[in-house]
Amino acid sequence: MAVLPILAWPDPRLARTCTPLEHGEDVTALVADMFDTMYAAPGRGLAGPQVGVMKRLFVIDVTWKEGDRSPVACLNPEIVAASGELSTAQEACLSIRGVAMPVARPARITLRWWDAAWQMHQQEMTGAWATCAQHELDHLDGTVIFDRVGAELRAGLEADYAAAKEASA
Repeated sequence: MAVLPILAWPDPRLARTCTPLEHGEDVTALVADMFDTMYAAPGRGLAGPQVGVMKRLFVIDVTWKEGDRSPVACLNPEIVAASGELSTAQEACLSIRGVAMPVARPARITLRWWDAAWQMHQQEMTGAWATCAQHELDHLDGTVIFDRVGAELRAGLEADYAAAKEASA
């Protein structure tokens, strides 16, 4: 398969809402390329818009860095339930390299999605799975982690990001 280029913030596509996939649409090759890209980056999740595909799909694997791969492809995902309890985790993003920030999200969600073979799944997620799924779902709605923090913190993080981007150029 192929490693795709990852868009860097502030690419305007990262702020756009994605359209649903047509049921039965063949995205097998795209999903394989997205996993190759995510593992090569190396990240734990990657959403369609991050590789310029403005469709509602993402791939995640929160365990592979510890040794065991557990890849999940989510097509047309939706959160059908979320806990009122929040969990704050340091989040990073493959489209916003060089910075991480504390993001509060529901600690437990129930996610419903189709896999690449168009089989429906629904699963309760907690911990890193819940955080990662919500992070990638945000991308499908045109939201990045900068949008999840206060204005003062965001300004400092954007400056850090600009400096990191300039240093790597």
